[in-house]
Amino acid sequence: MTRREWIALVSAAPLLEAASSAPAAPVAIAKCASYSGDVTASLASLFDRLGGLDRIVRGKTVTIKVNMTGSPALRIQGRPPGVTHYVHPKLVGATAHLMGQAGARRIRFVESAWATGGPLEDYLLDSGWSVRGFLAAASGVEFENTNALGKSKRYARLPVPGGGYLFPAYDLNHAYEDTDVFVSLAKLKNHETCGVTLSLKNCFGMLPASIYGDDAGVEEPNENPATGRGDTMHAGKRQPSKSAPSELDPSSSREPGYRVPRIVADLVKARPIDLAIVDGIESIAGGEGPWIKGVRPVQPGVLLAGLNPVCTDAVATAVMGYDPRAPRGTAPFQTCDNTLLLAERHGIGTTDLRRIEVRGTPVEQAVFRYEA
Repeated sequence: MTRREWIALVSAAPLLEAASSAPAAPVAIAKCASYSGDVTASLASLFDRLGGLDRIVRGKTVTIKVNMTGSPALRIQGRPPGVTHYVHPKLVGATAHLMGQAGARRIRFVESAWATGGPLEDYLLDSGWSVRGFLAAASGVEFENTNALGKSKRYARLPVPGGGYLFPAYDLNHAYEDTDVFVSLAKLKNHETCGVTLSLKNCFGMLPASIYGDDAGVEEPNENPATGRGDTMHAGKRQPSKSAPSELDPSSSREPGYRVPRIVADLVKARPIDLAIVDGIESIAGGEGPWIKGVRPVQPGVLLAGLNPVCTDAVATAVMGYDPRAPRGTAPFQTCDNTLLLAERHGIGTTDLRRIEVRGTPVEQAVFRYEA
């Protein structure tokens, strides 16, 4: 991207009231050509540019939501999922190591594992990841599958402050409430329903299929979920378990491109992200996983981190070659509402690139266009 193109991108979208009043926070970018390089050093440089990890995690419980979308058995061109649609295990280990060095008391990795309520450790092993390696990276490392009740005796009800777009509150695994710091560790990739899947969209995976899945119990959760959330949350063909809050307006649009971005914005409003990390070293373009036709491996060679998820995703979207304020009908939001703008209207953070300080590698030097 030339300087002229970058200036045009920044100044093209009008500065709306939501963008000017929503919080702004710096975002750091670092070049990292491959996972064979020093990922830990690259990640540490991002944290240093944000003021250091110590002040964020020292003496605290840190919960890290990783992105492991879809079954571990699915592959793109036979490649390990960490170099395509999952966050890479080397980055996961580096995150644990650095947080341990910074004094985190407890480091809990979480994900709502696809179609199972079993231990997350089993899911990691099925994905070819070294559980022992993560445990050795720092003291106090643990794992929780948030697709069901898990190790707790109750679900946590997280209300959406000021009211939600689709639901007034969400019932989630206790891990999302029982924490001091919440981290979204996401992948730099497209999404068929939401255009992009970054730190915000990663949080859709917080929803337990036991309540919001297609085989969830009608009255109470099904603690052995074996499906996804397509009919329930994407398409609204059925309601979540009655034990959880019901939709605000069951007559609202059932279109996934309307529903999913609003659910994501609601979730991040209810469970704020304290630190967003985006893995763009290697990824895929054209969709979020192997089940999407036409996805292709890409190697942007970047890492991003920020203290505000909307600001971080706005910069990450620009790195992908898109306008983060693009309206519906414009790439990458051709068939959906823009999740970033919905989160901005919730007051979470600004998408206005003019208000976001980028530290480290400038955006124009990090751009990797995802449109073929």
